[in-house]
This record gives sequence, structure tokens and C-alpha cells, in this order.
Amino acid sequence: MGAMNDITNTAVLVIDDEELVRNNIEEILVPQKSAPEDEQMRLAASLLFDDPQPLLAPRTSNIPNFTVDKAANGMEGLEMIKRAVAAGRPYAVIFLDMRMPGWDGLETAIHIRKYDKKAEIIFVTAYSDRSLDEVITQAGQNVGYHCKPYAAEEIIQLATKAIADYHKLRNLEELIADVSSISLKGHQLTHLLQNIFQQLTMHLQTDMALLGKLHEDFTYEKLFSIGTVEESVNLERLTALVKSAATSNEDVVQVEELVLTRLDEYTLFAVLNKPEQIKTEKLYLLKLYVQNAAKAIRNAELHEELLQKEKLSAIGQAMSMILHDLRAPLNNIKMMTMMLRQENIQSEWLDLIDECGLQATHLFTDFLDFIKGASIEKKVVDVSELIESSLQLVIGQSNRESIVIQKDIPNKLMLWGDENKLRRVFINLLGNAVEILEAYKIVGPKIVITAWEEIQQGQIVLTISDNGPGIPNDILKTLFNPFVTRQKQNGTGLGLAIVKQYINAHGGAISVANEPGAVFNITLPMAILSPRLSVVPSEIDAVAAYTD
Repeated sequence: MGAMNDITNTAVLVIDDEELVRNNIEEILVPQKSAPEDEQMRLAASLLFDDPQPLLAPRTSNIPNFTVDKAANGMEGLEMIKRAVAAGRPYAVIFLDMRMPGWDGLETAIHIRKYDKKAEIIFVTAYSDRSLDEVITQAGQNVGYHCKPYAAEEIIQLATKAIADYHKLRNLEELIADVSSISLKGHQLTHLLQNIFQQLTMHLQTDMALLGKLHEDFTYEKLFSIGTVEESVNLERLTALVKSAATSNEDVVQVEELVLTRLDEYTLFAVLNKPEQIKTEKLYLLKLYVQNAAKAIRNAELHEELLQKEKLSAIGQAMSMILHDLRAPLNNIKMMTMMLRQENIQSEWLDLIDECGLQATHLFTDFLDFIKGASIEKKVVDVSELIESSLQLVIGQSNRESIVIQKDIPNKLMLWGDENKLRRVFINLLGNAVEILEAYKIVGPKIVITAWEEIQQGQIVLTISDNGPGIPNDILKTLFNPFVTRQKQNGTGLGLAIVKQYINAHGGAISVANEPGAVFNITLPMAILSPRLSVVPSEIDAVAAYTD
């Protein structure tokens, strides 16, 4: 991060048609220093004649050392401002008379704002024929208004405060500009952005503001807010404003009370409760904030993705070694159950043991498939049988008979896919639902599974819902990302990532919502009967291999 402004800009411009006023303000801000010999004579006189020391001490060190330029009218002042800005030495404070020949003070201020939106303007006038609201509306927020006659101390206080305000904004501007280059973790970045946003809203003089995301599916995600503005967010109007914005990726635009920028997967926006406030010259700060906040958030997301890839690579290497060592014990499970059957020991538990051993093998293989990529072996799969076998493995693993399973699946509903990988999908989804219902001790726990075909689309739609607490809002949008987990005592954070990858590999899709419990919506390619009654895949075919 670059250092904040260490060199204080104390340049002042006085624009007044009265020479006496111009000279007077200059004398107040830059008092003429006595020659060294005069100071020595005064000191000698005080020692020889016992003269008292002056009652008023010299100017204290906390008052800035101002430099003052003067202009007799608005046009002359504007030319001086243009030259100063071009030279990289803009004025921090401009004292401006309201009534002048030619351009009056307000007209001069409007011209000034075309070239310098940052200078603090202080109107000093004997006439109050313009209201402060009118001045602020046309000349911007960072203006002051003081009536003649004035005292010297008043001018010093006005100039000192204006210098301080000017540099607060410059330092905030520099901090905002540096945000995109800061490497911070998600929660650290959020804390920093929220702190800067709060400072910014103070300068914009609003007590309510919001920074949020609008995703591609037009669902809203709050990042943070100041005040209670979130309570009055009109999602329908917000969506309409974002849709109406003509902007490409990373451009920052204003649409009424919104300032927004579009990224690949969402729109980042800031909104204030007072739309008129972002019509002022300080709008550039809000635009700068949104632009750099978007870059910083995207950088943090890319960094997190890189870390996840590194984790996946490490897990892949570890899993390869583990799977190699476990193949023999897992194969022995099948051998042992065969030996028990040869001893005339018959039990449904033996079948379950065989199935669990097979699932353990598939589980390890699935992890490797997810990390390295692997082909899928498609065939016709009966949806009802697929769900039933998945439920048997999930519900049969413990005493879970208290959970009501409600199914609405037509007979002979066929899909085209890899049975083992799709079973892993439903085991993960149903297993998660069961764990949540048990962990929260839900009264009357229930899981509802429905399925139907959409022949024109060539797909089967399945939903799995429960009456649990739903998915926490802060992970709802990232639920299918690797290593995102919550509410579970045990888990790798890869379960739902595997689910999404398998479904995508089949040419399907999955989404989740809270209604209020979690509801997973899945589409998969259906298998249809040809006129000759042989089963063929639908035209919506899946790709045969994962992509890295």
C-alpha cells in the first residue's frame, strides 16, 4: 500500500473583485514576518527597559503554513485553477466572493467544478441572496458559506478546517485506490472494505448505505450495510436498474441511486438512501470505491480458488496412496461374506456389508475422479430403483426410522447416466438431509423426493427437500464449491462439489434454495423408448469425460 499524503497541500486561492478583501485574507493567512533585526531590537528593548512581553503569542504550530494566490474575477481565477491542476499542484481551498462583475460566485464555482472537483470552496459574501441548499446543489457538497464582515480568527478556522477536510478525502481516496492491490483473506478484506465504506458514507453525509451483489440469477446477496437501509431494498426495482445499465465488465456506472460494476458471475453495487447525494462531485469517490472493491473481492476469490486447487492436488496425491493401501482390505470384505455364505450363514446384513464395501470403494474412486477427471459409463437407470438403493444405504446406516420419507416418483421413469456416480449424488444429498434433521432434533423430520419427466426438454427433474433449518445464507451461493461446509460434525467439504461435478458431467444442472428448509432441484437427461421399444438416450447427451 502506498503511503498516505505526507506533504500537506495548503495552497489557497482568493477570488474577489475587491483588492482590499483579497489582501486582507492573504495577510490573515500569511502574516508578514518581521525582519530578524526588528525582533532583536524588540528583545533588547524588553531587557533594557523591562518592557512586558506581548500578550498574544505568535501563531501556534498546529495552524497550517498557507500559501495564497489572488484573482480579481472568476475568469482569471479559473485560468489559475486550470494551470494549477495541469501542473499537479491544485488548490486545496478557494475563497470565493458571491457578487462579482462578470461571472458571479456561483457561476464561477460551476466552471471550477469542470476542472477541479476536489477543492474546498468557501463563499465569503456580504449578501445572502443564494440559499445554502442552492449552492450545494450546483457547486457540490464540499463548500462552505460565510458572511462578511468576518474576523481574522474566523478566516483562519475556516481555512484550517477546509485543509483538514481536503486531506481526509485525499487520504481516503488513496486508501480506496490501494484496496485492489491488498492481499487479504475474505473476512479480513470484508472488515477493511466495511471500514472504508463507513468513512465514505460519512463524507457523503448519509446515514444509510448498502454494498451488495446481484447474481446472474438475480438473487441478492448483502455484503454489508450502514444503518437500516437493507430493510427497504426493493429487489424488483434493483434488478430492473441493473438490467438497464449499459456497461461491460469492470466498467463503473451510475444508474439513478445505484453505482455498480459487472463481473463475470455477479454485479457489485452500492446504494445510498439519499439519491441526491451521489449527484455531487463526491460521486467519483463512490465510483472509485466500487471499482476497487470489485477488484479486491475478485482477487480474493481467485486466491481462494488457487488455494482450493492446491488442496485438491494434495488430496489427490494422498488419496492415490490411501486407495492403493485399502484396496486389499476392501476386497477382503467381499471374500469374507462369501466364506460366511459357504458356511450356510444367511442374513440380509451380509448383503448390506457387501454393498457398503462396494460403496467404500466407489467413494475413494469418486474422490480421485473429482480431482483428476474420469469418464462416465452411461446406461439406462431406473430412477425409482436408484433412489430406493440410495435410501437403503443412508437410512439403514443407523436407527433413522423416525424420519418420514415421502416419495412421488412415477414407475419406469428412466434416465441416461452412470448409475454408480448418480447413486453417490443421491447418497450425498440424502445423507446431508438426514444429518441436519438429526443434528437439529427437528420434530416430525421429513424428506420429500419428487421426480417427473419433461419430454420436450428431454430431461428428468428431481427435487429433494427437507423440513430442516435450510442452508445458511452466507454459504448459499458457494455451497457447491470445494471445502464449503457448515452444520456438519464430520465432512470433507467435497461432498456437494462432487455432486455438482457429476451432474454437470451428465449434461444436467443442480440448484438449491430455502423454502424454508433446503430444496435441491436437479435436472438429468432422460432415456426414452424408441418405436421398436428399445431404450435409447435422449438427444440431450452428456459429455463423456470431465474437464479439468
